[in-house]
Amino acid sequence: MGKDYFAITPELCQLAQKCRDSSSIDGSLYTKYEVKRGLRDINGKGVLTGLTEISEIVSSKMVDGKSVPCEGKLYYRGIDVEEIVNGFLAEQRFGYEETAYLLLFGELPNWSQLEQFRNILGEYRSLPTSFVRDIIMKAPSHDMMNTLARSVLTLYSYDSRADDVSIENVLRQCLQLIAIFPMLSVYGYQAYSHYHDGKSLFIHSPLPELSTAENILRILRPDSSYTELEARILDLALVLHAEHGGGNNSTFTIHVVSSSGTDTYSAVAAALGSLKGPRHGGANIKVVQMFEDMKQNVKDWADEEEVERYLRALLHKEAFDKAGLIYGMGHAVYSLSDPRANVFKNFVQRLSEAKGKTKEFGLYSSVERLASKIIREERKIYKGVSANIDFYSGFVYSMLELPLELYTPIFAIARIAGWSAHRLEELINCGKIIRPAYKSVADNRPYVLMADR
Repeated sequence: MGKDYFAITPELCQLAQKCRDSSSIDGSLYTKYEVKRGLRDINGKGVLTGLTEISEIVSSKMVDGKSVPCEGKLYYRGIDVEEIVNGFLAEQRFGYEETAYLLLFGELPNWSQLEQFRNILGEYRSLPTSFVRDIIMKAPSHDMMNTLARSVLTLYSYDSRADDVSIENVLRQCLQLIAIFPMLSVYGYQAYSHYHDGKSLFIHSPLPELSTAENILRILRPDSSYTELEARILDLALVLHAEHGGGNNSTFTIHVVSSSGTDTYSAVAAALGSLKGPRHGGANIKVVQMFEDMKQNVKDWADEEEVERYLRALLHKEAFDKAGLIYGMGHAVYSLSDPRANVFKNFVQRLSEAKGKTKEFGLYSSVERLASKIIREERKIYKGVSANIDFYSGFVYSMLELPLELYTPIFAIARIAGWSAHRLEELINCGKIIRPAYKSVADNRPYVLMADR
């Protein structure tokens, strides 16, 4: 048998230790040179690196000259996202498409504008000839985010104007990506589940008249069936994930990479790589896995004392992955509440009732309430702690019977609208390539000849 190409050999371990020894920086130097680690100040507030009109996150207000935590608010183009949700739900519309229009063009569409926009997306919901066979079906990966990024990069080769960064052409590329992200994600999963898990392979075509949420469920499920409630709550999830300020990691990546003047496919692939990370888009998977472990180790889900003991064990690195975290609790910006989680919760309860999962919803509600109190007691924190959108989104996706492998791609399917708006904004306003400063703290030393080493 030949050598294992992917083995971690003793030689690699020794070299890795050399990397650790040569690259470990004294933590006190970050304080000495006033480095804003993670581009955040000592209070956790993001360092101002740009301006945007696309969205705003509010987590504090000024009272008597001091910043005081407040209930979280999220605005898309200056409009409260809760009002947006209430608006399209009251008129029984799917909201993702008009939300994408708002993010891209700065205003809510009227009926004719929305119909035109839907028609454009519907026309773009097709992949190049043989793309599924030649690209998606070849070398399927267990990680759909990598599959999605590979597909996006490959689309460059199919675009005769791939490097044209005019606003008109970039808008065309962005609209096409918004339209086909569901297909790239779902087909990638179906190829993997067929070749690796032996499941039946089926490829359903999207219907141009359906919403993004409806098409996701249509092309994913073998019988293409779904209920109105299922489609509407998935649509709501897409709206709430569509955008979240210019400072989140993947959107900042879009700004950074776009500022170099590179093509749309490269910029979006870079953002996908960022979103894949468990500290960003992959967080809802951790929430679901944590709750699965909790359900196995907490005998009585209604016993709050037993639930509380498990949560303290999590913080003490004695349960689940022993990372010391209660996943889904807390946010880099929000303190008292995440408005997206607040909007989502009532619909999660409705879906849990329809799916016969009320006991599980009760467990989630208990954890949300207890975890906030326990974290405040156990941790010294500078701001409040509340459930974030990831806390409930994974539960929703599990009730919708979405495979775990598609949880983060669903996030990407939503966020491509926000990324597109930010890429266009960067190209329209870009003055310089984004290049922050890093200070070298290494001592200078002379070159040593080979014979003297």
